[in-house]
Amino acid sequence: MNKKNHLIFALAVYLIVASPDMHAQIKSGYMIGFNISNMTLQTSGTSFEAETMTGIHIGIISEITLKGNFTLQSGFKFSAKGSIYKIDTTDVVISPIYVEVPVNAKYSIGSDFVKVSLFAGPYFACGIGGNKETGGELRKIRFGADENDDLKLFDFGFYFGAGVNIKGFVISAHYGLGLANISPGTTVYSEMKNKVIGISLSSFFTGD
Repeated sequence: MNKKNHLIFALAVYLIVASPDMHAQIKSGYMIGFNISNMTLQTSGTSFEAETMTGIHIGIISEITLKGNFTLQSGFKFSAKGSIYKIDTTDVVISPIYVEVPVNAKYSIGSDFVKVSLFAGPYFACGIGGNKETGGELRKIRFGADENDDLKLFDFGFYFGAGVNIKGFVISAHYGLGLANISPGTTVYSEMKNKVIGISLSSFFTGD
């Protein structure tokens, strides 16, 4: 599966999730922010300390009104994650880029001027690029399930967070816990999982 197909797959998932029925109220907008991430690493029972990295995320969001104060929020965003390790005496920096589709249930309370919300839900991601640096040698990340690959192609996990909506501008913070083992190793047991804290600014194109 090439990068073009990766994008088509992620976009198809987003369209399926975000398509409302004719009677639903839907709003769309943009999202931009930064990530503080690391990737846990364990190989043959040995855990390696992971240092955090910073990256950005940017994309579009859609929100479908349900009942009462509940909405369903999804999106399509590019998200840069990664981590820094020291394995033996070698520094390893891995910084993948994903296309993510989060699906969050959101509960909001407040006035027309200020609203506070809590949200949670799963996310699905597909790797589309990034770099890996080992001992100063830089190359592109290889996605796949073979021993010579760096990371598995797909990731999934769970988001939860909170936000404040001030006259249509939303500042939110979320924590993403990766549930999938994205290590491609097969002959030696290895486990890698994404963890990320994200801060976002978003706004809808239509009024609240």
